[in-house]
Amino acid sequence: MKLPFKIDLNNKVAVVTGGGGVLCAELAAALAANGAKIGVLDLNGDAAEKTAAQIRELGATAIGVSANVLERASLEAAAERVLKELGPCDLLLNGAGGNHPKGTTTKEWYEDGDLDDKSLTTFFDLDPKGVEFVFNLNFLGTLLPTQVFIQQMLGRSGCSIINISSMNAFCPLTKIPAYSGAKAAVSNFTQWLAVHFCKAGIRVNAIAPGFFLTAQNHKLLIDEKTGEFTARAKKIVEHTPMGRFGESRELIGTLLWLASEEGSGFVNGVVVPVDGAFSAYAGV
Repeated sequence: MKLPFKIDLNNKVAVVTGGGGVLCAELAAALAANGAKIGVLDLNGDAAEKTAAQIRELGATAIGVSANVLERASLEAAAERVLKELGPCDLLLNGAGGNHPKGTTTKEWYEDGDLDDKSLTTFFDLDPKGVEFVFNLNFLGTLLPTQVFIQQMLGRSGCSIINISSMNAFCPLTKIPAYSGAKAAVSNFTQWLAVHFCKAGIRVNAIAPGFFLTAQNHKLLIDEKTGEFTARAKKIVEHTPMGRFGESRELIGTLLWLASEEGSGFVNGVVVPVDGAFSAYAGV
């Protein structure tokens, strides 16, 4: 793995939730390449183990652990295994999250006549259970792992938490009110945690990625028949001043900077956009 720069994470233990996904798998590998021992957590145990195996092939130490970020007992069992096999957690990367179709509208804005078109999912048709799922997965899926793993950090120096927010937290996208609101909650929670645990010496920051192609959004952004960008993908690129989607490797530098006590020891409670200036662009 090619790194933008190196930091010293030797003898550190990093836990990555959502580690079976495209972005977090690469972030976990980057932490490992800097010396950290990695606990890869994912609801899909096979995906977690696949990421861990890839990290081990690089000569680093990693274990794959099946864990549900919405179940305290599951997380406590995962934390016990991490402690036993790797040691106490020094760095928690809260990467688990996602959206749900039932928290998404069909159209970008409401127009007269929409209520009569039963083929549409309007704002009025949003399923409370779908919205609840999105909020739970993103917000509680950050809160619960933090409650569990931060206990291993108390009384120790150089520990930190890095949450994965989204540029939606800065500028909500059309059609996905539940996801945008949930990520805004993650950003706000990041700031709250940073203040609450600053006296304990635990730093809490977040990365807010812009648009990256992942397994979750591939169907939304790439036409399965042609392999070309969908209309929504084209609109995203047009409104990204850098004119392209991000690549997962482009999150690594921000991650390593925030993970380094030497590099960002006085950085606490910030949410860093990595979005090609999408959130800074007014469209004109």
